Amino acid sequence: MTQTAAQLTVTAKEAICDALNQSVAETAVTTMLAQNFHWNVTGMAFGPLHALFQQIYEDHFTAQDELAERIKAIGGHADGQLAGMLKRSKVAEHDGHANAEVMIDSLAKAQETLAATLAGTAAVAEEHGDLLTQDLAIARGQVHEKFAWLLRAHLG
Repeated sequence: MTQTAAQLTVTAKEAICDALNQSVAETAVTTMLAQNFHWNVTGMAFGPLHALFQQIYEDHFTAQDELAERIKAIGGHADGQLAGMLKRSKVAEHDGHANAEVMIDSLAKAQETLAATLAGTAAVAEEHGDLLTQDLAIARGQVHEKFAWLLRAHLG
């Protein structure tokens, strides 16, 4: 049965908000990963990679807000603590000391992880009849799969 945010049970809200907070955490860590690589990329592919990494972190920064606002619309608490995000995230930080291929591979893996997390968020939302969160999570997951493909295309 389809539910609006106001109709969700407390249990449903908690499960959905937990899944969304996981998505926010991984999006935030991936945002900084892309920005770090944007700042530190060098080599023959500097121009296109610098631009792609910027496109990714700008997209992700907006996505964090969209996901967090959905948490608030449901009535949950958006966890905005960086330490908590780092602890929770399946995406790890990187110090930025790497060649372009390592950066691309790391960021592509982060995109794939984030796409999988968002697919899980969509499944939780679907289980509780929250089609709006499900739709948001599916749309974001598709963005991350596309970014993973764009990154992997640079590796040949």
